[in-house]
Amino acid sequence: MNMKTTMKLRYKGTRTLAKLVPVWTIVCLSLFAGTSMMVRAAESSTTLHTNVIDIDNAKLTPAFWQQLLQQQKSEAGKQVLMTEQQIQAFNEKQFARASYLKTPLSFPDRLAANTIVDFIRAISKPSKSPRFYRDGTKLSEQHYQAYDEQMNLQNLSGYQPVRFAIVTHRTSLRTYPTLDRVFNEKMDFDLDRFQETGAFPGEPLAVVHTSKDGHWHFVRSYNYRAWVQDKDLAFASRDEVQAFIDAKQRLIVTGDKVFTAYNPELAQTSEVQLDMGVSLPLLSHKEYGKYQLHRQNPYAGYLVNLPTRDANGKLQLEATLIPRHADVNIGFLPFTQENLINQAFKFLGERYGWGHDYNARDCTGFVGEIYKTFGILMPRNSGQQGHDSFGENLRFDKSVKAEQKLEELKQLEVGDLLYLPGHVAMFLGYHGDKPYIIHDVHGMGYVDHKGKAVSGMLNGVSVTPLLPFKGYIKSMYNIKRIR
Repeated sequence: MNMKTTMKLRYKGTRTLAKLVPVWTIVCLSLFAGTSMMVRAAESSTTLHTNVIDIDNAKLTPAFWQQLLQQQKSEAGKQVLMTEQQIQAFNEKQFARASYLKTPLSFPDRLAANTIVDFIRAISKPSKSPRFYRDGTKLSEQHYQAYDEQMNLQNLSGYQPVRFAIVTHRTSLRTYPTLDRVFNEKMDFDLDRFQETGAFPGEPLAVVHTSKDGHWHFVRSYNYRAWVQDKDLAFASRDEVQAFIDAKQRLIVTGDKVFTAYNPELAQTSEVQLDMGVSLPLLSHKEYGKYQLHRQNPYAGYLVNLPTRDANGKLQLEATLIPRHADVNIGFLPFTQENLINQAFKFLGERYGWGHDYNARDCTGFVGEIYKTFGILMPRNSGQQGHDSFGENLRFDKSVKAEQKLEELKQLEVGDLLYLPGHVAMFLGYHGDKPYIIHDVHGMGYVDHKGKAVSGMLNGVSVTPLLPFKGYIKSMYNIKRIR
């Protein structure tokens, strides 16, 4: 690898470039001279009517990419890239640096009023760009003033108590305490600019303030802060939240979405949606000690302690059944390249959801949820992920030409993350001399084989070739390997 002055390559610990080069360069060999008959047959026997360049049905299956990986690297796809202990140390290092990740329980018992105001104002402030309601009405100073009044900051004084809570249902974190949807000048109704991110059952939160009407709270999760609806939280003491987190035996959601079993007797535990990466305390059947749960024998399912909310908004843990057929795992998945492919393809075709809108996710949510199934935690936004120092980073400054970047792309490995302003994609593999990525993406723009610019919309989790997306190559500023 060329160590030009225009590029900076950072690795953790004492790992050296010389040690890493053989691993990276394997990928740039001619990958598919020995492609299996099965994969060739799949390619030749399928056609796909699409305006996405260089895609066929075979490439939309995880088996295709796993087979290519096996042909290229033999059993390397099954190799564990980081152990549980290494992943724990990886996370702890991020929390210790406190650049973007923060443990909610690390908040003090009280915060000064001015600290709370500054904390909230960092998120909840008028946009510098014009914003519009769906009917075309432009947000005015008066509109923002109404949101300010709802935030109830004017009544803060002295020191305020910090409370703690656990998320009970998937919920949205919002710029302001409102469900009003607002848009930029392009009036793209898929991109609600008040939508920040999502939070999921079992996530602990620090609660620092409550809205005027009492229906919203300003919270800090492990990687974000914004307003969340009261109905989706259950309040608990610091010790209760810590005990919930510390439960050692845990069930991890490894499918895109799974649901708890239908329960006609307790609505709060019935068909609760659990997204990929959700982690809940697992109960043994012996520990539970009964042969029925809400008139269903639990032997054919997993028992978890599900956080629910009682009539007073307090935490109530309820033994809850998840069917055994659900896509879940006891403990985190082994962090392997084969599993990275598997997990990514479970979202294929899901509609794009800006900031976890539309009961879905966006590019960083897609990447974040995949890596959570291995126990790996990352910052929320693509810029935070791409610019932060965690992992192994191959950075490009603005003077690096596209040709130089193309040379570096030959060294990619499955699961490497490609960052460009406002976006992140995950590398899948090479087919011939063409690198492919999987990503959760809104728009589409590429140059076809005749040199013609093609534009359109993907608006979902998609597999695409990388090279025709010329804008990606030009603006890519970092390649990150999670190690």
